Amino acid sequence: ECATCSQVKQKPMLSIFKREITSFFTSATGPLALLLFLLVNGLVLWVFQGPFNVFDYGFADLSAFFMVAPFVFLILIPALTMKSFSEERKLGTLELLLMKPLPVWKLVLGKLLGVIMLGIIALIPTLVYVWCITALGTETGNFDLGLVLGAYFGMILLLLAYTSIGVFSSSLTDNQIVAFLLSVILCLFIYLGFEAVSGLFADGIVTLFIEDMGARAHYERMGRGVLDTRDVVYFLSLSCFFGYLTVLQLNQRA
Repeated sequence: ECATCSQVKQKPMLSIFKREITSFFTSATGPLALLLFLLVNGLVLWVFQGPFNVFDYGFADLSAFFMVAPFVFLILIPALTMKSFSEERKLGTLELLLMKPLPVWKLVLGKLLGVIMLGIIALIPTLVYVWCITALGTETGNFDLGLVLGAYFGMILLLLAYTSIGVFSSSLTDNQIVAFLLSVILCLFIYLGFEAVSGLFADGIVTLFIEDMGARAHYERMGRGVLDTRDVVYFLSLSCFFGYLTVLQLNQRA
């Protein structure tokens, strides 16, 4: 009997959630992905010269970080989700797990929550950037806290969407590399693809409509401190959609 299966007899979703967190810290992939996320953001924002360098930017705010982070998440989240179901399929434990009296949606939700928590853990050290920005201003503490909080909230919603896409990709194959690449492609298309397609149309109304189908437009509005319920609903709907696709995929194997 697999370790996962024995854990789901009591408080199944919580057991899966804890297992995801534990496997992250007991493997080399998880901490390495977290370190890479922090390293890339730190180098781009504070070391490498360019448009995203805080010192070159000339303003004491974190807009550069919120522009860079979604692209770094494109690597971090697929790296964390690629083994969610791929490893279970490869080891043959997925079928055993699906035979247990555990609703498939709870299995998927447990995996999702585990990865989302890891993503939030990755974001916590970046709060140091907020402290640095307050110290860099001409007047200490002179920054828009509401804008920063809105941007972090938007980043967590984007993290949720990326995670649901990554878990879905992992449910399609037993090859973790394939799951990783598929997740990167889907997340990249959701974030930038619709904006690229919108450029093919001359009609402004059609262009805006297609842009709003992509995640970037909604994320950037929240990054400007504009909290619109439509943006929140968009990310939650996107996450539920891919979560539902994951449940359908697993039900076919049950």
